Amino acid sequence: MSIQVYGIPNCSTCKKALIWLENHQIPYEFINTKIDKPSQEMITKWVENLGNKPLRNTSGKSYRELGEIKKDWTDQEWIKAFSQDAMLLKRPLFVKDGKAILTGFRAKEETMLELF
Repeated sequence: MSIQVYGIPNCSTCKKALIWLENHQIPYEFINTKIDKPSQEMITKWVENLGNKPLRNTSGKSYRELGEIKKDWTDQEWIKAFSQDAMLLKRPLFVKDGKAILTGFRAKEETMLELF
């Protein structure tokens, strides 16, 4: 399986993404980040692929609780925070062949088909 979808089962955006993948007959593996938290090594690779900003779940409670200090954080500080609290990661996160390719589910249909 080459597509992995990281998220949480009760996330409405994750649900929409999984339905889209199924409707397009794209095989995937869903990883519940509440149960199977990504390692710092994995997150480091994702930050290398996409940068830390696209990985941030800016609408979540965990993000807001970080306060103003987060504005000056380095990649390393974000990687540590993401690994300690998976709710800081934007959902869903799509990984193809070990490489993070997309966060969220707002890309155009053509873009999605090209990525997968």
